[in-house]
Amino acid sequence: MRAGEFVCLLGPSGCGKSTFLNIVAGFLATTSGTLRLDGRPVTRPGHDRGVVFQEHALFPWLSVADNIAFGLRMRGASRTERAAAVRRYTDLVGLTGFERSFPKDLSGGMRQRVAIARALANEPKMLLMDEPFAALDAQMRRLLQDELVKIWQETGKTVLFVTHSIEEALRLSDRVVVMTARPGTVRAVVPLDSARPRDPTSDELVAARRRIDGMLAEEIARTFELLGRNL
Repeated sequence: MRAGEFVCLLGPSGCGKSTFLNIVAGFLATTSGTLRLDGRPVTRPGHDRGVVFQEHALFPWLSVADNIAFGLRMRGASRTERAAAVRRYTDLVGLTGFERSFPKDLSGGMRQRVAIARALANEPKMLLMDEPFAALDAQMRRLLQDELVKIWQETGKTVLFVTHSIEEALRLSDRVVVMTARPGTVRAVVPLDSARPRDPTSDELVAARRRIDGMLAEEIARTFELLGRNL
């Protein structure tokens, strides 16, 4: 991946998308090969990679401000630095005025905004996102996709985004990496050159969708074939 690039990882269920993301995050070790970030091997979690999970994973006993500042506090940042980060990122994700609220008082979409702000507050070089909008309704998902693009454009972060949705991948990414069924390998990399916001009916996106849909249909069929052999 290039610095500042937005890449979506797409593939059949069980192909290893989330496993790969967890390896990049440093939560899991590689069994072979080498993974490098800025030329340095990734061997453990670090603040240079921020992670946003499918479930927001906020601390329910902490306020919005304290959740956002949590990583900075663990790293020994001063109260002034933490307060500045909270101001910046609550404004960036549209939650100014909710700093003293607790997760139970927020909607699902607002909780995911807090999770994104928390990941960004550590100033990571790379943002890792594991289907962060999957549990949201279609309208909120579309809204947060648009907001994520704006945040990405403003911050210039490198983003690796796991999704099951072709539409989401086409809406967000510079490149879509399509994985095979188990064992997961890279089947194809589909570049997307059109400017955002994107028109899903454009020739480029319609052609890309047909190509990706065809590949995934073949991989899903292959998954069922392999399951049948093992029964």
